[in-house]
Amino acid sequence: MTSSTPPSPPSSATRDAAEATAHKQQQIQAEQDRKDAQQQQHQKGGQGGDEKSAAPGPGRAEPTPPLLQQHLTKPGLEADMQLKPRYDAPHYQGSGKMQGFSTLITGGDSGIGRAVAVLFAREGADVAIGYLNEHEDAEETRRLVEAEGTRCLLLPGDVRDSGYCAQAVQKVVQTFGKLNVLVNNAAFQEHAASLQDLTEERFDETFRTNIYGYFHMCKAALPHLQRGDAIINTGSVTGLRGSKQLLDYSSTKGAIHAFTKALAANLAEQGIRVNAVAPGPVWTPLNPADQSPENIAKFGEKTQLGRPAQPEEISPAYVFLAAPCCSSYITGTVLPITGNAGDGA
Repeated sequence: MTSSTPPSPPSSATRDAAEATAHKQQQIQAEQDRKDAQQQQHQKGGQGGDEKSAAPGPGRAEPTPPLLQQHLTKPGLEADMQLKPRYDAPHYQGSGKMQGFSTLITGGDSGIGRAVAVLFAREGADVAIGYLNEHEDAEETRRLVEAEGTRCLLLPGDVRDSGYCAQAVQKVVQTFGKLNVLVNNAAFQEHAASLQDLTEERFDETFRTNIYGYFHMCKAALPHLQRGDAIINTGSVTGLRGSKQLLDYSSTKGAIHAFTKALAANLAEQGIRVNAVAPGPVWTPLNPADQSPENIAKFGEKTQLGRPAQPEEISPAYVFLAAPCCSSYITGTVLPITGNAGDGA
């Protein structure tokens, strides 16, 4: 067991910027919620469709639609979810595949990021968590990482800000002595029924978080990465197939896939691998903080497996792409883990 490292408190400017971004995203959400409420006046939200038997998870049955109806305020706390995501992967046995690694995960406080942090720690890696202002979730993720026997560093701030990204990477290197794996996972998502509902401000918010944030983090991390190290980006099935109510989000995820392939080619001679994971619907705070309670109850039902994934079903892919013993000859790949998601899943 190694002792935990207390995080350096973020500067007041960094904390204020994160809070301002969270407030702006809440305003975008509130405006869309009003439009959704108006639209529901014109249509009856009936419970329909044939029930189907969903595929089980590893060693246990998973929650299947209809799920609990809940709507979260952005950015969405996992602690507030009535139906908790599964991140602990009790079926997964660590084997030292990342022993001594130093890793940084943006959006690591909850959802897929939390599940990845737990497995990285189980494989022997120290883990730094970048997040906006979800302090309660981040503290719980730190507890989980440290329970696996490695160190955890919390780094609140806004990935849209290149200064924060540079500062975050520097703190990781100062604390852990190096950086081996960067996982870009932070995201903003808010649906819109029509292109006309998308303001330029909303479009910018999604792009600045989802693709500029990845760009800033990669640029900050690159001087510290060595041969054999890795960058892993979180893409999405929406970037592969599009999603009619996620025009801006789908566009950013398609951009992330192209960025991944291009950066992999750019860094190949340096021996740094760059890959992406493209999940389908996953039960995380991102979706209840976007969709209406009525829609979230049906989340994932259109996949061929009949349910959303749990974060613990996605996280082993990140270990696979991070550990050279598993994926030393894999770069420029977008790995879909979608349950073969149907349209609108």
